[in-house]
Amino acid sequence: MAKSKKHPRYNVVSVRVSDEERQMLEKLSAEENKKVSELIREALQTMAPPK
Repeated sequence: MAKSKKHPRYNVVSVRVSDEERQMLEKLSAEENKKVSELIREALQTMAPPK
């Protein structure tokens, strides 16, 4: 039986990046041992206004 997630994510956002930006994301992903999507979510959180 599949695990239910505490905070499921249903929305998909697509973005176009340059080859250099993609390489940067892949390098950072490997260095941080995180998925690119995780890195982008973390970046969004740093830009979000305080609650």
